[in-house]
Amino acid sequence: MSSWKNLLLKIGDNCPEYGNSDDLKDHIETCFGVIRRELEHSSDDVPHYIINCAEQIPHKIPLYGTLVGLLNLENEDFVKQVVETTQRKFQDALDSGNCDRIRILMRFLTVMMCSKILQPGSLVVVFETLLSSAATTVDEDKGNPSWQARADFYVTCILSCLPWGGAELIEQVPEEIERVMAGLEAYLSIRRHTSDTGLSFFEEDDESGKGLVEKDFLEDLWHRVQALSSNGWKLDSVPRPHLSFEAQLVSGKSHEFGPISCPEQPDVPTAVSGITHGKQKHDAELKYPQRIRKLNIFPASKSEVDMQPIDRFILEEYLLDVLLFFNGCRKECAFYMVNLPVPFRYEYLMAETIFSQLLLLPQPPFKPIYYTLVIMDLCKALPGAFPAVVAGAVRALFEKIADLDMECRIRFILWFSHHLSNFQFIWPWEEWAYVLDLPKWAPQRVFVQEVLEREVRLSYWDKVKQSIENAPALEELLPPKGGPNFKYIMEDGRERSEEHALSAELTNKVKGRQTAREIIVWVEESVYPIHGLGVTIKVVVQTLLDIGSKSFTHLITVLERYGQVISKICPDHDKQLMLIEEVSLFWKNNTQNAAIAIDRMMGYRLISNLAIVRWVFSPENIDQFHTSDRPWEVLRNAVSKTYNRICDLRKEIISLKKGVTLAEEAAAKAKAELEAAESKLSLVDGEPVLGGNPARLNRLKLHAEKAKNEEISAKESLEAKEALFARAVEENEALYLSLYRNFSNVLMERLPDASRAGTLQDLKSTHADAMAVDLEEPSAMELDNENGRPKKSQSNGGSSGNVYNIGEKEQWCLSTLGYVKAFSRQYASEIWPHMEKLDAEVLSEDTHPLFRRAVYSGLRRPIN
Repeated sequence: MSSWKNLLLKIGDNCPEYGNSDDLKDHIETCFGVIRRELEHSSDDVPHYIINCAEQIPHKIPLYGTLVGLLNLENEDFVKQVVETTQRKFQDALDSGNCDRIRILMRFLTVMMCSKILQPGSLVVVFETLLSSAATTVDEDKGNPSWQARADFYVTCILSCLPWGGAELIEQVPEEIERVMAGLEAYLSIRRHTSDTGLSFFEEDDESGKGLVEKDFLEDLWHRVQALSSNGWKLDSVPRPHLSFEAQLVSGKSHEFGPISCPEQPDVPTAVSGITHGKQKHDAELKYPQRIRKLNIFPASKSEVDMQPIDRFILEEYLLDVLLFFNGCRKECAFYMVNLPVPFRYEYLMAETIFSQLLLLPQPPFKPIYYTLVIMDLCKALPGAFPAVVAGAVRALFEKIADLDMECRIRFILWFSHHLSNFQFIWPWEEWAYVLDLPKWAPQRVFVQEVLEREVRLSYWDKVKQSIENAPALEELLPPKGGPNFKYIMEDGRERSEEHALSAELTNKVKGRQTAREIIVWVEESVYPIHGLGVTIKVVVQTLLDIGSKSFTHLITVLERYGQVISKICPDHDKQLMLIEEVSLFWKNNTQNAAIAIDRMMGYRLISNLAIVRWVFSPENIDQFHTSDRPWEVLRNAVSKTYNRICDLRKEIISLKKGVTLAEEAAAKAKAELEAAESKLSLVDGEPVLGGNPARLNRLKLHAEKAKNEEISAKESLEAKEALFARAVEENEALYLSLYRNFSNVLMERLPDASRAGTLQDLKSTHADAMAVDLEEPSAMELDNENGRPKKSQSNGGSSGNVYNIGEKEQWCLSTLGYVKAFSRQYASEIWPHMEKLDAEVLSEDTHPLFRRAVYSGLRRPIN
């Protein structure tokens, strides 16, 4: 890498390139000298590289802004090029809806204004353009309030610039910035307050309507900016290196920033209904998502010590930017996260921010494993501080596990088991040994059980047993030790049945490399007619699974070679249900292998997603809904595979449409060239004679024919893919209708009457009330006036007295409703197109209100 590029990247870091110095003024002067010399030779790369650095290491933007300000004193044309390039990139980002680029470039513009590169009036024009677009969007008459997410995002961008340049704007253009602040206040008064319903980390926040009362993200940021304004715009968390060069920078030429325009808002649907409004709102929130939601697992006395209100926002911005731009470079990510330019300690806020991203709903910005690696590297980078903070976060979440959203709970289990596997599975399990005294459905007990099960997947049974030796009783929660449960294993002294003989014969046929066709003939002639369907499925499935049980590769090989045998004997949903039951029985001691086998069979289309839904909602599995993740893992895999299949088809269709357009253009061009050549034919004695080169004309004819054939082929491929997509959409609709019908049916059987349980809090207190009546001790169950929860209730997962006062039936309902919400939220994009049919066939008036609330909450659809 060139030395000037290296200096730009490392500016502000304590590194050898800058003599291991921390002095920002020295860094800027050193870098300025090198860049100035570089511009004498070649100036083409420099502006783009500086902007790229500002975009991808945003916490250094004040340094890059000051550097460009110094270059402006000597090379105005170069800086003009930087400003114009930034303007182009900013307009492209607005047009494409690239949220991160819009936000970062606005911060860069603000810092360039501080360094006298941009006129303050130009920045105010940018603010007012975005503010005008936002105000129009939320206007009930002229706009489209469904797209408030975009309007809120624009206003958030304006507010987030003020910590970096508010002081300079007030000093240089006080009237204009006051006008902007008044406009921001007016916008906040006309927009709708947004609640986190459906996206809250904790169920109790949704249930209590906490999101309707507390400030939403934008209102909270406005409050923090107002506090900063009252403090004279003084803060320590944003470096202000331009002040060291103020006497020089003031003589630089300020450049104009070209005009920008916000994209038009989508049209309001002609037939406005709850469904069309909800669908547009969902699309807007997907395109302009809220970056962070407060997790609040630590008290403010720990996470915000020595900070003023705006500091928390700025530090979260720094942390989220580092996580965003260094997502492929974990070591650099950890380095920058522990070396942010702030004068206070922030380990607690850093942990809270990372966990808020890991658990963010509906999806984390990156795969959960990324956050696992970051937390692991931070524990190694700050061995004296961060591991204890992470342990504190785990304990805090464990205490509230009963109220943690079901999707967050699963992510927390997966993260924690993986995290422990990287630290020799060390954890003070004796702290949680009391969970054995809780009923088997208590969320804390289920959490410990699922973590241990996942640990066994990542290691082996004996190793995990050894890791809990300080709480040996927890061995009761370990999964069964053992491999496959093969029915036809030959044991000494055991009588050999006909089924054993059939299994052995099939094994020999497979070992003898007989084809699938030969085995199908054997089954149809020698097994099915004599022994019937049940024995046939049992023998074939058990035997093939046993042959494929040695490894994942063995399983794939068996399914690829002999999948046809299975599909022949299990062609419909009823028989596929028997097939899944046999797989589950074979791997009853290994949840992971059962899930993998069913998933692979679905991949080879041996099992349909509808058969999987029927199996998940079979009586045996229904009884496990609140005590095990086993059926839910299989269901998640099936719905996810269906979702991915339709997403892949969409991408392929978009690609094919582009191919068809290119093929049409190529065919039209080839035809035009051929017609031009043929027009040069001349008549001699009434006969056409070639006026040009005959060989060229033949080439053009062949080229035109080939281009036409390619166009036809591209269109045929597109038609075939669109037919597949149409079928996939029908399958999708059938899947979601089946899924929600089953959810509705099982919940209607078990939920108390709506008059007794209209809310989750009512449901939680049902069992407690019954206990109080039975024990005739009403005083022990008096409700705490502050939170409406029984004083001795452990519905928050607490360990006091080792009591969990929610009954099994109520916990079953709570868990199942939690999964209803989780599935609705995760697959909302595919569910919304089928909403009218779901409303008509499943979510009718006689549906239990708690079930409807769970579905609507997941879709973020208003209940009324």
